[in-house]
Amino acid sequence: MEKKSEIRIQNTEWLQRYSKFFILTPVFFIVTSCSSVAQKNGKPYYEDLSKLRPKVELPVESKKNDTVKEIKHEVSPTKNINAKVDVVLDSIDRFNLTRKFLDGFTIQIYSGQKKEDAMNAMKKMKEEVPELTASVKYEQPKFRVIVGRYFTRLEAQSDLLLLKRKFSTASLVPEKISIK
Repeated sequence: MEKKSEIRIQNTEWLQRYSKFFILTPVFFIVTSCSSVAQKNGKPYYEDLSKLRPKVELPVESKKNDTVKEIKHEVSPTKNINAKVDVVLDSIDRFNLTRKFLDGFTIQIYSGQKKEDAMNAMKKMKEEVPELTASVKYEQPKFRVIVGRYFTRLEAQSDLLLLKRKFSTASLVPEKISIK
């Protein structure tokens, strides 16, 4: 008898837990099916709202003055604004002087645990693409051969495509670039 009551309690807990799912699932399918039916027509929706637009009548001027009139803008004094902007620019300049690294990207052509393979990859890189310089970095437990320092993905894209032809494992890697 106790097992039956435990099973009933478990069933009611399960029903309470998942009842929202059972209610919302059919509603979701009805809404999505209705929206797809409305879009199957194939014709774009068009409605002429020109009847509802307000009619504006422009004053009629003589046709002799059809030239565009110049609008004179008054310049406000900027003494206070310049001082405030200078303070902000100075604080940005001080912050930039303290920065040692920038977020950027490099192209990684090799990553592995063997130093010989890293050196061979760097040698192959120098032979096949002499206009780019490669360097070997050791970050325990891996040796990495990286090429270039780029500030954006867009800058690195052309070199990445060039290196992908020679090294199938070449990939763009986010990295901190030191500022000198």
